[in-house]
Order: sequence, then structure tokens, then C-alpha cells
Amino acid sequence: MVNESAVFWSRALTELTLSFHIIFATIGVGIPLMIMIAQWTGYKKNDEHYILMARRWARGFVITVAVGVVTGTAIGLQLSLLWPNFMQLAGQTIALPLFLETFAFFFEAIFLGIYLYTWDRFDSQKKHMLLLIPVAVGASMSAVFITIVNAFMNAPQGFDIVDGQLVNIQPFLAMFNPAMPTKVAHVLVTAYMTSAFVLASIAGYRMLRGSKHIYHKKSLLLLMKIGLIFSIASAIIGDFSGKYLAEYQPEKLAAAEWHFETENKASLILFGVLDGEEIKYAIKVPYALSVLAHNNPNAEVIGLDQFPEEDRPPLYIHYLFDLMVMIGMFMAFVSLLYVTGKARDWQFIHSRWFRWIVVAGGPLSIIAIEAGWWLAEVGRQPWILYGLMRTPEGATTSDHVDLMMLLFTGVYAVLGIGSMVVLIRMFKKNPIEREIEDRHAEKGGDIL
Repeated sequence: MVNESAVFWSRALTELTLSFHIIFATIGVGIPLMIMIAQWTGYKKNDEHYILMARRWARGFVITVAVGVVTGTAIGLQLSLLWPNFMQLAGQTIALPLFLETFAFFFEAIFLGIYLYTWDRFDSQKKHMLLLIPVAVGASMSAVFITIVNAFMNAPQGFDIVDGQLVNIQPFLAMFNPAMPTKVAHVLVTAYMTSAFVLASIAGYRMLRGSKHIYHKKSLLLLMKIGLIFSIASAIIGDFSGKYLAEYQPEKLAAAEWHFETENKASLILFGVLDGEEIKYAIKVPYALSVLAHNNPNAEVIGLDQFPEEDRPPLYIHYLFDLMVMIGMFMAFVSLLYVTGKARDWQFIHSRWFRWIVVAGGPLSIIAIEAGWWLAEVGRQPWILYGLMRTPEGATTSDHVDLMMLLFTGVYAVLGIGSMVVLIRMFKKNPIEREIEDRHAEKGGDIL
């Protein structure tokens, strides 16, 4: 028996939790790589500013990790409480990647603790930098394993179904499902890209507030280079994701592109407003959807007409797709302008209006991550386990999920506000100018 109210509140609470968690999870995956690159650059160039970047970013990273642990634990709890039927059906299959995700996190946390504790305890920065390798690997592998769970929900395999139960489970076959390569790759590169632009946004903001210190200039250039590389990588992997959808989840691609009729030479729809099945005010790019789906401008692309209405994803995911893609393209363009401008000494990249664009890049990248995650999850509807279990069938029948919604909303509000207050106070009370003076006093040398 399905309790419609419980299904609604279960979906709402899960969406709230994932939307909040994805911010800290994305930063938690991407920042360790930024720290490692900064420290490696400082070691190779013998430049103390990059070493200080790593040191300061690592301090802030600890706060985001702590919040990420709490929200990640909440997701595990909610899987059992809100989706008991799904866990009963698929729990044994996803148990291995969930365990490996926990192991990867502890692996990361152990070396992060050692890294933070051993500042200035090594004669060589190279030895200290090597501690960051397991931190970055652990953070990324944590994302890999949890994304594998999501990929399995989109492309379940590695089992037999007997009397409505999953039996003869082959965990590794289930983990390495068709959705895994593109999903894992997209999650990783967008996490790296977003983290670079978030940190660049902070550097740009400090420069807007009047700081002319070379530290911020070096930081901004390094991060915009990294952001450019991973924004290009995100676009390439996004193309592979489109081809995966065309092959395995064509109704999701059709809904995201408002592609109603199966046809050859399909056009890509950008923006627009939907009136029934009539699309108004849209930009149509001829042949582009056929190219995206099959690398062939004349290829046939399956439309929503091939699927029963009850199996179609919500059509508003088109707006999420547009938002994600447009922000990604915009940030790739901004970072390319900045990197090229630094090389060619274009003065406009130092103007206030352009720095405001850089500052906006951090929040915009977070919005793109949210839009991409909503697109991935809502686009799988009406399935919680694609082709096997519909979302209402997996949900709890409890009448008290709305109270849980209120409770967790309060928890997330406290965590979100608290983490922002701590981070702001941490760096406001210890600006880079003061830290460099303190380092100068400790070492008796000169740091420009």
C-alpha cells in the first residue's frame, strides 16, 4: 500500500538533504586536489605563497569535511528510514560500494590529520606534500564509490530476480554498470572545477575589497587555470553522458531536450517555454541533438512518443539542463578570458566589473552543481531503481515524515549558518598579510 503523503515528504526530505550535502561533498572532493596542486607548485617554484595557499585552504577544508560527515550520515539514515522497501530489495547489492565509501573517507581523514599536524615538522616540503596524495585519492575515491550507488540505481545489473527478490548477486558486476563511467567521471571533474571557481571567487573578492597582495593574484591565476582545464573536461564528459542517455535512458534525454517526436536530423532545443507540446521562444540548433546522441547529424533520436506517459520524466528538467550547461559554458569562457588576458596583458581583466564576474563564478558553479544533481535524480523518475521499482513503491508508509522534514531543516540551517560564521571568522581574524608577518617572524626571513 502506498501512502501518497509519505512519498511526497520522503522525496522532499531526500531532495533537501542531497541538495545541502552536495555542496559540502563537492567541496570535499575538489579542495584536496587544489591543496595538493598549490603545495606542489610552491615546492617546484620554491614560492612560500603557494605553500600558504595550501595551508589556509586546508584549515577551511576541515570545517567543510565536518559538515559533510554529518550530512552524509543523514543520507545513510534516511535511506533506511524513508526508503525501506528499496533498501530491502537492493540493500545487499549496494552494501559493498557503501562500505568502500566509508573506508575511503577514513583513509582520507587519517592522512589529513597527519598532514595538518605536521606543518613545519619536515625539513623538506616534498615529504609533507606526499601526505596529500592519500588525502586527495581518498576524497576522490569516496565520491567514486557513492556515485557507483547512484549509477546502479540508473542501470541495475549483476543479479537475478526470483520472487521479487534480488539473488545471485555479483557485487563487482553491479558496481561496474553501464552508467558508472560517465557518472563517476562527471562527478569528479565538476567537483574539481567547482572547487577551483569557489576558491577563485574568494580571491577575487579579497582583491575587490582592496587587497593588492601578490598572494591573491597568484591564487586567482592558478585557480582560473585549473578551472579552465576542468570546465573543458566537464564539457567533454557531458558529451559522453548524452550518448549514454541516448543508448540506455532515451526518455531522460528526450525529456531534457523537449524532444517529443522520434526523428532523424534532430535539433537541440535551448531555452524556450512549453505550451502543451508546443515549444515557444526557443533557440533551435539544427542537427545538434543527433550529433550529441550519436555523433551523426543524420541519426535518429528517440522521442517521448515512444514511451507511455507514466514512464516519462518531468519536463521541467529541460530548464535544469539549460541552467547547468549555460553556467558551465559561461565559466569556461570567463576562465579562458582571464588566463589569456594575463598572458597578453589585457587590462580589462583587472577591472572591478570583471572581478565581480569572477566573484559570481563561485556561487554560479554551486548552482550548476545543484541543477545537474536535480537533473540526474528527477530525470530518473518515476523510477527509484530504473526499470525495476517505482519511487512510490520504495518509500515508507509512515505518517511522520513531515516532522522529520522540520527536524532536519533545522539541523541543516544550524550547520549551514554555523559553518559560514566559523569560516568567515577564521579567515577574517587571520588575513594573509598577518599570517605572512607571523611566518616572517618565525623564520627570520623575508616573504614578499
